[in-house]
Amino acid sequence: MKRLIFAVAAAFLLTFAAPAQKSQELLGTRRSSVYQQGTQIRVFSPDVKEPLRLFVISDTHVFLSDEREDPYRQYSKRMSKAYNTTRHFTTGEKTNPEDSFRKTVDLARKDGADANVLLGDMGSDPSEAGVEWVKGVLDASGLPWYYTTGNHDWHYEGMEGSEKELRETWTQERLTPLYHGYDHKLYTVEIKGVKLVFLDNGIYEILPEQLHAFKREMKGKEPKILFGHIPFYAPGYNTNTVAHPDWGYDADYNYKVELRPRWPREGANQTTKDMWKAVLKASSRNNLLASFSGHLHKQQSSVVGDWHQFTVAANCQGGYYEVTIEPLP
Repeated sequence: MKRLIFAVAAAFLLTFAAPAQKSQELLGTRRSSVYQQGTQIRVFSPDVKEPLRLFVISDTHVFLSDEREDPYRQYSKRMSKAYNTTRHFTTGEKTNPEDSFRKTVDLARKDGADANVLLGDMGSDPSEAGVEWVKGVLDASGLPWYYTTGNHDWHYEGMEGSEKELRETWTQERLTPLYHGYDHKLYTVEIKGVKLVFLDNGIYEILPEQLHAFKREMKGKEPKILFGHIPFYAPGYNTNTVAHPDWGYDADYNYKVELRPRWPREGANQTTKDMWKAVLKASSRNNLLASFSGHLHKQQSSVVGDWHQFTVAANCQGGYYEVTIEPLP
């Protein structure tokens, strides 16, 4: 929190007291500044040339089905009822996933966003009707949109198979239309000179090819933002995070409810731990300005070294972030 206050203060000083050429001197080793108020997040960087506005959406948990879902209803029984009626995360008023999603996408359009960014669990399972509905709402908005998978988007509870196998199977069979032809494991797009990096970390573990691709994409000094469904570990975050030191068999309290394999006894593998280190390194050396995730269903933020991380409130309860990446004044 002290580092975040310092970063914001530095940006304030730059705006009112210092010429542009002094910006790096005032900020020290940190090349960006972050300001948050409610659902508004502003990220400032001297390497950003023009403002970029993104609406960040996660955990809508739409459940829609038709006769195509009949063979799979035994696997979607619990989650089909989980979020059909919710309460707005700020007002407490009754809402539901479809209404919340439509309102958020419409707000992004009215506010002139450059793109919608979807961080997974848009559905409660890989229902074809649900995927088609989400895509239809996004396409009708006229805005570009980008997606990465959550831990429910591909998960049919109780279906046999490892999480790696099931994620690959249902991502290919049902979620492909949401990826615009990109590789779900990791892909990047560049908008207004900012590289957006999308990482599928919905099984809590990072594959070697994902780590390799991430390091490759971090080369160069262009500003970057990282997006994934599950947040990475930071002090104070619970064990439902990637690379948490206590993540593993003894910390898995939901495997019986979610009807999935229990987390491994050995905890996070070395590749996952190396990915966490790579994120911290990229934040200090490769101009990774911030990272965003969902999964925890609440607004939360952390600062570790030069790395800023934000989690967004569940969209099924009206949550979203409006993120603006701006030139440093």
